[in-house]
Amino acid sequence: MADIRGKTILVIGGAGFIGSHLVDQLLQEDVKQVIVYDNFARGVRENLEDVLSDPRLRIFEVGGDILQTDILQQAVRESDQVVHLAALWLLQCHEYPRAAFEVNIRGTFNVLEACRDRGIERLVYSSSASVYGDAVEMPMTEEHPFNNRTFYGATKIAGEAMARAFAERYELPYVGLRYMNVYGARQDYKGTYIAVIMKILDRIDQGLSPILHGDGSQAYDFIYVTDCARANVCALKAEVTDQYYNVGSGTRTSLRELCEMILEVTGSSLPIEYQPAGKSFVTNRIGSTAKAARDLGFRSTVELTEGLQRLIEWRERHKELVAERASGS
Repeated sequence: MADIRGKTILVIGGAGFIGSHLVDQLLQEDVKQVIVYDNFARGVRENLEDVLSDPRLRIFEVGGDILQTDILQQAVRESDQVVHLAALWLLQCHEYPRAAFEVNIRGTFNVLEACRDRGIERLVYSSSASVYGDAVEMPMTEEHPFNNRTFYGATKIAGEAMARAFAERYELPYVGLRYMNVYGARQDYKGTYIAVIMKILDRIDQGLSPILHGDGSQAYDFIYVTDCARANVCALKAEVTDQYYNVGSGTRTSLRELCEMILEVTGSSLPIEYQPAGKSFVTNRIGSTAKAARDLGFRSTVELTEGLQRLIEWRERHKELVAERASGS
């Protein structure tokens, strides 16, 4: 196992949903410093409120844009290890494919180049289960074919290929993580598949029946955000390199089952309202967890019902922030 004690770790996208939880966990380790590099396009300082007083936390003061190569290289030069989480999300990539190319592909190339120039000890690249598209077989192993048909998935495939090419050409030590459907405290309304959780909770709060589009049979692999963050810590500590890993629970949950769980956790007896199906990028996706368990020592620990309860408790404590995110402000 590699040692992160005494290291300075740069978290690109560190004020975001997953990134802020990773920052929390890294500061529980004996690290020298955690540098947050974030342009705050989606991330917010409130996500870091629990650790802002830690003297080892530094929000990179010059900027946080991965398209500004001079600033990015300065941040990487001051770091030993890098976790790259910054990206435009699926629907944003769908609507603005050129922006998706600029941020997710050119920006990732900039990160890889900066890591190469610094001689970084280790890079953890955040990919996505979107590379798989709809499942051909389940659970999906890391050898599952790329069945993607979205711009977002295409940018993640490109990022994976570039990381591998940098490893081959420059011996850049990296590990890539393919996240399943990450949910939990600090989430917003922009995740294509996890936003349904927030919308169901909003409807229940208003005394309205939760709405599902279609028959609710679409099934996904939900993983709580602190588990996802811990997978990044495991990847930083692991000895393996030039490998990709699924990060999920390995448990199949349909949207109907998810909705029923939320109703149970909230103590609501409202009936589910079914409406005609809209556009869905993926209808079935459950990942195999065997490779991550074997090589990284990572297994999810938060059951879905417990994770939903944690999310609901966070919503109760942050009603104003949740309202801002619901309104898109």
